[in-house]
Amino acid sequence: MSTSSIPLSFDNLFKIAILDKILSLETRGTNSTIIDLDTHIDEVYIDMSNDFEDIRMLDNFYQTSSFFPMPVVLISTLSDEGQTNLGPYSLCFPHLIADRYAMMLICREDSNTAMNIKRTGVCAINFIPDDKKYMENCVQLGWPGDTTPEKMQRSIFTLLPSMRPDNGNGGNYPEIVKESVQVFECTWDRTAPHQLIPGCDNFVLSVDHIFMKKKFKESIIRGFSDGKEFPNLPIDWGFRDNIYFWFAEPKKPYRIRIPEDRGTTLNTITYAAKRFDPEITWDDEACAMIMNVPRVFLNRVFKGVVEQAKAEGITHITPEFMAKVRNKRNEEQGN
Repeated sequence: MSTSSIPLSFDNLFKIAILDKILSLETRGTNSTIIDLDTHIDEVYIDMSNDFEDIRMLDNFYQTSSFFPMPVVLISTLSDEGQTNLGPYSLCFPHLIADRYAMMLICREDSNTAMNIKRTGVCAINFIPDDKKYMENCVQLGWPGDTTPEKMQRSIFTLLPSMRPDNGNGGNYPEIVKESVQVFECTWDRTAPHQLIPGCDNFVLSVDHIFMKKKFKESIIRGFSDGKEFPNLPIDWGFRDNIYFWFAEPKKPYRIRIPEDRGTTLNTITYAAKRFDPEITWDDEACAMIMNVPRVFLNRVFKGVVEQAKAEGITHITPEFMAKVRNKRNEEQGN
């Protein structure tokens, strides 16, 4: 059948696409057009499956009108009586990422967590690992209306004292969760507006300290090889159908190499140097001196420079210090 005689209306353009699909199926050896439609109906209509449609936006649009993967954290705060309160949250994300470090936490303005933060100004963000029993307990802990004592009776988590350096010197901070992979101990930035919409608080939480389990800290410092060094953190798909919270199990991370033809830039060197050891800072000119080092050897160079700097009590890497390290290495190789 020829499609050239069909008038080119919008509806007929769709029909032409279907007929062309049928003809392409027939050329593969199918003898009957009727059989093609019955046998390959999904394939015939696949061209239309990528169409987008408008969806009505409702309150809590991230879970009522879309799909948005979120973390699951436990926010620990102090109640009026000084008892640690655990509240599970998913609307908690990085907010300030350079020079100042802060998280954004969104919660109901009348929740235990919100009222405690507004009263004390401090909290801890506990990143718990993925475990179904933990997620089930989070659903219990997130039930609105419970007092802190009622809620904490149902908690299965182990509490430890705050690890802030001043906690033993009169500090009054909430406890942290022992089962966590990492903990951000935070102070509320009272200068930032927090009542952006009625009924909600948007807290800017300055990150004062990050405490992390040793094996994961070593992975960040050492680098990653096969993805096994990453923690298994839960993924929350939100509250749906008015009855279920939906979670997903994390999968092993995979890596994609940056294009080699992009080369090593000063920005990539300075970024890597700052991340290698936060106690050591680098001049841009010092970083420029190792731009020709192959990427695979960068961590080895950082390690050698940082070890020598710490041995000499140096906390800032200058071009002069880099020249000194280079000269010493050349002398050692010459011997």
